Amino acid sequence: MDSFEELCRSRRSVRQYKAQPVEQEKIDYMLRCALMSPSSKRTNPWEFVVVRDEAKLRAMEGCRTYGSGMFKTAMAAIVVALDTTLSDTWMADGAIAAEHLLLAAEEQGLGACWCQVYQREGAEELIRSLCGVPEDRTILCVISLGYKDEERKPYDPAKLRYDKVHSEKY
Repeated sequence: MDSFEELCRSRRSVRQYKAQPVEQEKIDYMLRCALMSPSSKRTNPWEFVVVRDEAKLRAMEGCRTYGSGMFKTAMAAIVVALDTTLSDTWMADGAIAAEHLLLAAEEQGLGACWCQVYQREGAEELIRSLCGVPEDRTILCVISLGYKDEERKPYDPAKLRYDKVHSEKY
């Protein structure tokens, strides 16, 4: 990618993956990027669980009635868990770290998709039981990973919603 804008334009949610393992080096790169994400007062409330076990990945599909089908073919996943006692901005900090994971995945030639877990009935409990996340951590999301087995067109800059941008006042 030649620019950050190009990276943002091409990063799309991918829900179908090839049966091709994701190299550890690529996951390590993604984790380094997430660990560099900003957090309030540098509290770093996030923790990450990397999942490669196929049985666990397939079981993750059951965390939501709709919106978790990507785990049917995912080759890896990263759980984003947070210590909510460290800062009142834990959710924003976790979302920023998750976005760093998503952008880093795209840069590494991988597909990825955010699966919301927080406040989704039964989702957090299932992911917690599969991955051994302690009860004192809140699970925000799980990022599915793999090599893309679907084509998603990049965002078209001509279709950007500039009507959502205001200057000086709403």
